[in-house]
Amino acid sequence: MKVYSFKKENGKKITKFDSNFVMSKIAYTKTATHIGYMHLDEKGIIGYHKAVIPQILLVVGGEGEVRGETDEYVKVEEGDAIYWEKGEWHETRTEKGLTAIVMESEDLESGVIVR
Repeated sequence: MKVYSFKKENGKKITKFDSNFVMSKIAYTKTATHIGYMHLDEKGIIGYHKAVIPQILLVVGGEGEVRGETDEYVKVEEGDAIYWEKGEWHETRTEKGLTAIVMESEDLESGVIVR
């Protein structure tokens, strides 16, 4: 398990085409990618299971805890991205609620900065 940050301070300022914004890269893929939005209510859980394919969980609201193959949980919040490799056991849980975007793809590679 790797926990990343896609917060503004880790992004790159874009000015091309008279633009003025910050882009935080998330991932790169070359094959089909599944992207979904997850809603975990209070005391919500994504149970302990093995990742079928590589995946990234992008926390866009709330807070919670994640773990990989150990019993140690890591606190995550808005702006954090968690990457699990194919075959890696993992779990996500929250006391207060959490919303996230999940990306899953056979060739998913993380592209953000480790926090």
